[in-house]
Amino acid sequence: MRTVKAIGAVNATDPLVPLTIERREVGPHDVLIDIDYAGICHSDIHTIRGDWGPIAYPQVVGHEIVGRVAQIGSAVTKHQLGDVVGVGCQSNSCRTCAQCEQGHDQYCLNGNTQTYNGVDPADGTITQGGYSQAVVTNEDFVLAIPAGLDPAKTAPLLCAGITTYSPLKHWKAGPGTRVGVVGMGGLGHMGVKLAAALGAEVTVLSRGVKKKDDALAFGANRYVDTTDAAAMAEMAGSFDLIISTVSAGLDITTYLGLLDVDGALVNVGAPAEPFSVPAFSLIPHRRTLAGSTTGGIAEIQEMLDFCAEHGIHPETELVSAEEVNEAWERVLSADVRYRFVIDTHTL
Repeated sequence: MRTVKAIGAVNATDPLVPLTIERREVGPHDVLIDIDYAGICHSDIHTIRGDWGPIAYPQVVGHEIVGRVAQIGSAVTKHQLGDVVGVGCQSNSCRTCAQCEQGHDQYCLNGNTQTYNGVDPADGTITQGGYSQAVVTNEDFVLAIPAGLDPAKTAPLLCAGITTYSPLKHWKAGPGTRVGVVGMGGLGHMGVKLAAALGAEVTVLSRGVKKKDDALAFGANRYVDTTDAAAMAEMAGSFDLIISTVSAGLDITTYLGLLDVDGALVNVGAPAEPFSVPAFSLIPHRRTLAGSTTGGIAEIQEMLDFCAEHGIHPETELVSAEEVNEAWERVLSADVRYRFVIDTHTL
């Protein structure tokens, strides 16, 4: 075992504190990554606060990890010393179920191994995330960061980027399709950039107008203030695909009404409260209400290569380890444009 510095939680309510955690020894198929940057995702906060179920403390979160290969196992063939690489939300899976065999390890039927708060199949310990100096990960779940991407800005692609890219690809967003993006935070702004780069006609649906100029700069064709009832009414039947990135509750009936025949409303945000869905908001126009999580490793690599090809980066603010608690408070108050990244050299 090796020890590394980290910042993490000792309970559900107190601020994050400096910790020392253990990383397993590098096995034959493992890669040791010296972490340079770790993105802050709202999921990190939900997890530590116990919003999605009980967890084991102390816990270090962070599933948007970018760093450099510092050591490889004797059987590793996919990565070399010094490579710039990344680790996203999952760091292993069963490899044998029908979903894994199709490259959909994010939907592993036996439950994939989450990069934090999971159970490491290598040694049975609780996985600890990227708010730390280093991580050991199986080579198959280590991603190559293309040369065209800035490592200091890339980390959020490994969650926010793929979480929006995956449904855009699955529902075939592209030229001739009309895509709506609900909310324009960390996830939403990536949805706008990616949908525009895929060639779709993009409309941002967000409260107020303070992000309108940003939305248009990121590639949106239209911006609709969702508090403007008349503007929303004009959008009825206007979309083939709507991706909701918000964690707050929505009036699902209203948003389903914005879909054309065969349109889909896809939730990637995770509201805590259930919502009511009247059957006749779906049936008459053969509409679909769906959900989507992140992508499989192959799709994440595809997304990274796509972003490098099209010059797409998240909008980020770099913070030190000492500023992480403040950054969390700012995430909770929506005071970030649009994603925080921790400089882990400051640990």
